[in-house]
Amino acid sequence: MKRLRALLCGAATAALATAGLTALATDQAAGATADTSALGNRWYAAAPYLMPQDNNPPDAGAIMDATGLKAFQLAFVLAPNGGGCTPTWDGTSPVSSDTAVASVISAIRAKGGDVSASIGGYGGTKLGQACPDAASTAAAYQQVVTKYQLKAIDFDLEEPEYENTAAIAHEIGAAKILQQNNPGLYVSVTTAGTADGTGWFGKQMLNEAKTQGFTPNNFSIMPFDGGFNGAAAQTSALTNFNTILQSTFGWNADTAYAHEGFSGMNGRSDTGEYFSQADFQTVLDYATGHHMDRFTFWSLNRDRQCTPVDNNGQTSGTCSSVAQSSWDFAKYSVKFAGATPPTTPPTTAPPTTTPPTTTPPSGSCSAAAWSSAAVYTAGNTVSYGGHTWKAKWWTQNETPGTTGEWGAWQDLGAC
Repeated sequence: MKRLRALLCGAATAALATAGLTALATDQAAGATADTSALGNRWYAAAPYLMPQDNNPPDAGAIMDATGLKAFQLAFVLAPNGGGCTPTWDGTSPVSSDTAVASVISAIRAKGGDVSASIGGYGGTKLGQACPDAASTAAAYQQVVTKYQLKAIDFDLEEPEYENTAAIAHEIGAAKILQQNNPGLYVSVTTAGTADGTGWFGKQMLNEAKTQGFTPNNFSIMPFDGGFNGAAAQTSALTNFNTILQSTFGWNADTAYAHEGFSGMNGRSDTGEYFSQADFQTVLDYATGHHMDRFTFWSLNRDRQCTPVDNNGQTSGTCSSVAQSSWDFAKYSVKFAGATPPTTPPTTAPPTTTPPTTTPPSGSCSAAAWSSAAVYTAGNTVSYGGHTWKAKWWTQNETPGTTGEWGAWQDLGAC
């Protein structure tokens, strides 16, 4: 991803300061490899990017408490800066000896969440460039999947790697091998977005996937840093990308949308575009309305307000350059996942409750009764408690009227 990555590639990874903290991280790393229950794929599809070792990483647990977010896309797995076909974080921290990122993962899982790992990004040396073939590339990524017991992985294929046809063949081949060797692994492929969907190199990547017979859960584009002006330009690019997916794979529009994703940038982009909360809501409505598979953004490190707000016209890796409350943009990922954040951050753990599986009498309502087991999308109507309710976005097992302004249901009034 092109979000200041060229500057970040040379950034030093913060070391654990004391032997005691190192020992604690080691203990927590052991917890990261313990058996964990996977979240539903919808959460992995909604996971925003988080750099756990650079860009003033925020506390993942605090974000979970404030928003209801459950999944994080950890970035980035790269080849070593000094060369070689082994996985590292940011080119500097070998995965084989990592305890710091494992500690972050353990803390997230302890609160009921989970992570995906993103490989690649903008700049740096990718494993597809460094490894001699798809099999060795896959073996390097398998080390990451195995160490952290991952249920999801993201292939972020962009500059400069996606201009290298051999490297892209290695990456797509590796993704296919991982998918085959890890049943149920959620795989996303992310690449650059353009006004017509994606550019020449993005289309070549899709053709490589077709040639190899590889179909991930989704192909996502990043419609920013390319002359985009708000949500209208982004949704237009998503429509055009859908057409590209149809023509490449022979899918109809619905099938293409079911394999399509959006990866945005919150606030000010590298090229000076601005994407506000309203833009995110518009794209979210488009994504849920077209039953797209993924909605994510770069990044949680930036999901807080700068001081001054506009950051003197500069793009930052640690704040958004737009007026916001902390974690405003994360809440759109939560909505996409079908959950809703609390209106205020909890000060204590909320009690565990079991939603009703049946509804109270709904009088003479004409809409079908709400069901805790059903999946609803934007515009669906149900009856519950004598009122008619309309779904604002994708939702499941969320009782109408129980979560205030952040709820998935709009009350249309008594029947």
